[in-house]
Amino acid sequence: MKLQDDLKNTDQLLQLTKDFSSEFLSGIDHVAADKAVTLSVEKNIPVQGLGGAAALELFKQRYGSSIAAAVGPRYWGFVTGGVTPASLMGDWITSTIDLNASDKSSAAYYIETETIALLKQLFRLPEDFIGAFVSGATMSNFTGLALGRQWLGKQRGIDIGRDGMAGLQNLTVVSCTPHSSVSKSMAMLGLGRNNIVKLPSLPNRESVNIAALRDYLDAHADQPVIFSASAGTVNTVDFDDLAALAVLKKEYNFWLHIDAAFGGFAACSDRYKHLLEGWEFADSITIDAHKWLNVPYDAAMIFSRHPELHVEVFQNAGAAYLGDPAEQFNYINYIPENSRRQRALPAWFSLMAYGLDGYREIVETNVQLAQELGALLDNDPQFTLLSPVRMCVVCFTLNVPSDIQEEAVNKFLNALNATGVVCMTRTVYGGQPGIRAALVNWRTAQEDVAVAYQTMKEVAAATLNQYSYA
Repeated sequence: MKLQDDLKNTDQLLQLTKDFSSEFLSGIDHVAADKAVTLSVEKNIPVQGLGGAAALELFKQRYGSSIAAAVGPRYWGFVTGGVTPASLMGDWITSTIDLNASDKSSAAYYIETETIALLKQLFRLPEDFIGAFVSGATMSNFTGLALGRQWLGKQRGIDIGRDGMAGLQNLTVVSCTPHSSVSKSMAMLGLGRNNIVKLPSLPNRESVNIAALRDYLDAHADQPVIFSASAGTVNTVDFDDLAALAVLKKEYNFWLHIDAAFGGFAACSDRYKHLLEGWEFADSITIDAHKWLNVPYDAAMIFSRHPELHVEVFQNAGAAYLGDPAEQFNYINYIPENSRRQRALPAWFSLMAYGLDGYREIVETNVQLAQELGALLDNDPQFTLLSPVRMCVVCFTLNVPSDIQEEAVNKFLNALNATGVVCMTRTVYGGQPGIRAALVNWRTAQEDVAVAYQTMKEVAAATLNQYSYA
């Protein structure tokens, strides 16, 4: 039987896996940052099975040439960090020991508890915040908004977690520049994505106009709401004025959820921590680990100041084998998932390996490089910055007439990503078609900015030549 053969040869299989991984990572600078692939998908499971070694060979033949360098230094598409060497160690061990992070009969619970404590120090969050790992920023936003929904119901005398939402109306989420996962979470929570109220921003910003929020709260004084704040928008890394929101919370009755998926890492740096002043008064906070923490997918954290609401929403009521939530703490009663991978361990390894100074250096280096790229583009007549470079995202467009801008931007971006040198994503900012480059990878260095910019200049010139604007 193939399984028994693999058991006898486990060491050899692990060595083959290590060899593949080492070869990939050692050549990461020469792997395309983006690849457009079309593959035929095999839908028939083998009857006898191939065994692990043959399966690896088949994987390399079928998919090896189609793997992009998403962990490489010039993947600037989604706001995705790379994988630090120590977090890779933690991730391999996580798969090896395969612990259920919700099982208190092993070290898993204590690993997560310790890692959350380390993260609260990294983010300078108060000790009384509860935290837990979830699969990503979407699930973290979902959890924070679920807590907010429970709070909304209790303001009206209804326990939504217990009795549902029947009869409740006007359950509103207010925001300025919410991430798409906020409206997605609202749809999943029964709040309805159309029930998000978008308030105006400050001029040429993605930060909420506090005066407009105050006016809204005054006009809805009898209606408790959730305000979903941004601490790092995806286009420009703009921050709502969290200190002003903290002041408003003392005057008005609203739930403050902060989406700080990657902006929360401003706390790592004395240069940028002021952007988060006041976030300690939030009711719930989203932070994504597989962004600037540079650990593997999928890992994020939810932090909140309301452990009792967690239990009201997420408790496993009536499951005798899981224990009584009122008698003993267990993460399964505080987040959506019961069975969970030990997501904390890669983060624990990386935090222990590189410490506060290591993450400060990652954040400050990425910001410096983004600002250098922004300066290059700002001084290049082929490009126009759509926003100042506030932290790690450069938002820009081609300097062409508006009637051809969308077509030109699409052509430029497709051609740029096709070079494999760098990967960026399309966006729209201020009504203009644009491009965003997100630098959150620990590998990214000055030479990466130089080679990317040189490629951008060449592709832009070729694109503009098509319109006689070179």
